[in-house]
Formats: sequence, structure tokens, C-alpha cells
Amino acid sequence: MTTHDADQPGLRERKKARTRASIREHALRLFREQGYAATRVEQIAEAAEVSPATFYRYFPTKEDVVLQDDLDVLTLDALEAQPPGLSPLAAVRAAVAAARAGFTEEERERFRQTTELTLAVPEVRARALDEFARSIDVMAAVLARRVRRKPDDAAVRALAGAIFGVILATTLPVLERGEIDLDTIFASVDGGLAQLEAGFRL
Repeated sequence: MTTHDADQPGLRERKKARTRASIREHALRLFREQGYAATRVEQIAEAAEVSPATFYRYFPTKEDVVLQDDLDVLTLDALEAQPPGLSPLAAVRAAVAAARAGFTEEERERFRQTTELTLAVPEVRARALDEFARSIDVMAAVLARRVRRKPDDAAVRALAGAIFGVILATTLPVLERGEIDLDTIFASVDGGLAQLEAGFRL
């Protein structure tokens, strides 16, 4: 195998990441300029210079452009990188803190935009339930690797569900107050996870 061949998977992944980011960037711009409902997938694809079929390879629905972002990926990557000696919840809290510290201003602004859309657009809010279930599956898979169990292990899935239950319960009141601020939201999430880690003693 040549060095060029060895580099190909990395190059392909970077190209895919750029395409995904371009689609999302143009989608959010069009949503701002003409509204979510008035923006068609075909318009997003044309702006990003891809075919509608390519759009759907990256995002199964228009709603997923809003809901699926790289912030979740950064957090899960940070979780994978935590030392094996940490308990699952300690590792999750450390990963959330690491991901939060690494967010750029561009990522913060994108978070604000996608959060506003999620709150304002009924179709996106409805689709968020499916994304919530998918996120639990992904979290369960990562936790299972840490504790050397299967992703469908009942205890693993219960912990993954509890983590996302905490995230939902702590962020919704903040968002409903109109505080779409990454630091405020992450502080609320960490407080809830700390309570979960302590056994939820009230």
C-alpha cells in the first residue's frame, strides 16, 4: 500500500465533513433569509452545490440539518478520550466540560441559531424526539465500550437514558426563559449530572 493510498480514508472523511458543514451553513443562511418553511431542500442543495440526493445522504430530513450538528460529535469524541479509570458519569461530566471549552465562536453562534429554530418550528421540535432516541443509542454504545458491556445491556441503556433525561430536564427551563447561552446551558447540565452522580439525594 502506498502512502497516498493510506491517506485516502482520511481525505475522504475530511471531504465528507466539509460537504456536511457546507450544507448546514447554507441551510441556516437560507432559513435566516427566507424562513424555515419557505426554504426547500432543493434550494439548500443548489446553494451548497450538491444534488438533493447528496443532501439526503448527509441529512435524512430537512429538520435534521437543524438537529444534527458537530457539537454532539465533539462531546462524544471527548467522552471516548476520557481515562478508563473514571466512572461513567464522571467521564461524561469531564467530556461535557472539555467539549464546552473547545467550542469556537462560530459553533456558539450556530448553537444559538439551531436552538432558536428548534424552539420555534413545530416540525423541528417533533423531529427532535427521534433525534433524542438516536442520541440515547449513541451514548449507550460509547458507555458500553467503557464498561465492557453490550450497548443493549439494560443498565447501560438506563444510564444513557438518565443522562439525556437530565440534559432535557435542565436545559428546557433555561431555553424557555429565552437564555440561549452555551455557558448557562452547560452549567445547568453539569449541575444536573452532578446530582445524578451523587445518587439524586434530595
